Amino acid sequence: MADKGGARTGRGRIKTLAQAALNADLTVEQLDTVLNTLTSSLAALDNSIEGLDRSLVTFNSSLSHLNDILERLERIVALVDPVIDIVNRVERIVDAGETAMAPLAATENAVRQVVKTIRDRTHL
Repeated sequence: MADKGGARTGRGRIKTLAQAALNADLTVEQLDTVLNTLTSSLAALDNSIEGLDRSLVTFNSSLSHLNDILERLERIVALVDPVIDIVNRVERIVDAGETAMAPLAATENAVRQVVKTIRDRTHL
């Protein structure tokens, strides 16, 4: 505290000390309120973190389950790949057969048209 000059009486000193004590009491009350609010906030934060921890455990379990499924799918794909190769080969063979048969089909169609024309003209 700054010296305000002049002699002070005992009554003035007691009044100043009483005011300082009241100010300190008010400050302690305010600090107590802040600490109580902080305690409540920390308790709520602790509950939230516990909920987050439970969620992370569930999420981790889900990821493990998903990883197991992915491993099974990879094994299935490994089994299916040779079958797909066989199907692709069969498709190529069928395409080659259709290409080879195209002239024969065209010839068959031409012969059918000739036979039909002859039947129509001869009324058979």
